[in-house]
Amino acid sequence: MPVELQDSQHPHLSLFVDGRKFLWDGCVFESYDEASSQAEAYKKDNFEVHLLQQGDKHLVYTRRTVKEIVVTAPQ
Repeated sequence: MPVELQDSQHPHLSLFVDGRKFLWDGCVFESYDEASSQAEAYKKDNFEVHLLQQGDKHLVYTRRTVKEIVVTAPQ
């Protein structure tokens, strides 16, 4: 179950891992298992996932590479 961090412990909205930008999903998890379960759900939706422990809380950061861009002309 996601929990709230104290003001002094707000996670960064994004982080870079190996030169790639990941965005925080906005949830804070009490346990690694909860975070890992959410990460697996993101992986099934073709996201890359990075788990981070901050103190005794666990965070999930995700990224997805755009594979196709569709541009439509204004009508």
